[in-house]
Amino acid sequence: MMPDFRELRGKQIVITGGAGMLGSSIAHLALQFGAEVTVVDAMLPLYGGNQHNLPVSHDRLTIVKGDIRDALLMQQVIEPADCVFNLAAQVSYMDSNNDAFTDLDINCRGHLNVLEACRGSRRRPKVVFASSRFVYGANQYNPVDENHPFNCLSIYGIHKLAGEKYHRFYCDAYGIPTVSLRIANPYGPRQQMKHGKYGIVNWFIRMALEGKPLTVYGDGAQVRDYIYVDDLAHAFVAVMLAPETDGETYNIGSGVGTRFREMAELIANEIPGTIVTYVPWPTNRAFVETGDYVTDLKKLCSATGWSPKVPLREGIRRTVAYYREHRYHYW
Repeated sequence: MMPDFRELRGKQIVITGGAGMLGSSIAHLALQFGAEVTVVDAMLPLYGGNQHNLPVSHDRLTIVKGDIRDALLMQQVIEPADCVFNLAAQVSYMDSNNDAFTDLDINCRGHLNVLEACRGSRRRPKVVFASSRFVYGANQYNPVDENHPFNCLSIYGIHKLAGEKYHRFYCDAYGIPTVSLRIANPYGPRQQMKHGKYGIVNWFIRMALEGKPLTVYGDGAQVRDYIYVDDLAHAFVAVMLAPETDGETYNIGSGVGTRFREMAELIANEIPGTIVTYVPWPTNRAFVETGDYVTDLKKLCSATGWSPKVPLREGIRRTVAYYREHRYHYW
């Protein structure tokens, strides 16, 4: 059975990276059900933080411009928290390989700051950590369950796996309830659109809205699992509310595999006049290509009662509509 979101009423919730696509979606959901929400976001220029994503005048929302690498700040904002959605991150696997130390600083030391603040808090908040399918690297079978071997093909994947291990350690050693969610390919409203390093569905939507072609590498036959951000936000809140999830790790996606070229065609059909072109794989991309990926959702659905609701075609339609109206705030 799905947790009752009305249990959010009165809870003190902290969201690191809370001005990004997922964080702001969780913030809207938590505010809807009566929570007190504190968003912490560094608003780094090339990352996802965007004040337009948040209802800035809401009386139960506090926005703190700050970085998870600031240990003292983490102690201050987490002390009153009942729950922490720990989402702040460097999220480009390409950038992680080119600048490994920045990725290490944010995706490892930063999360240790968050966990140390939770350990020092009198309220011992539950922590839900945003991990990634990239911990698996090259896939050996599909759908991918939580027992799949790790074969990271990027510094980003390695550090996400380290982040998971940190969260599990603090659960086992210090009694901090933690959960990690390995996210497939998220997309939807409120994602930054300045560049294409983060979410390919959103980037293709920008290209199409600007009348530019969508470039597909190879034959576009590779399979991906795309999950709409509202479904993702509901899953994060569901695992936070379900006590049996403490100490666990879950895969999260739509559970549906879609060929890359089919995703591109769905966008082209939604934005008439869009052309899809095919080019050979660039050398730097071929190295980190993981192969087909589809999420096995059984463990997550069994633990929480959650299930994805928004199919890709509908999610693309909603996302295109959002950026047609709000593109000024994201380009």
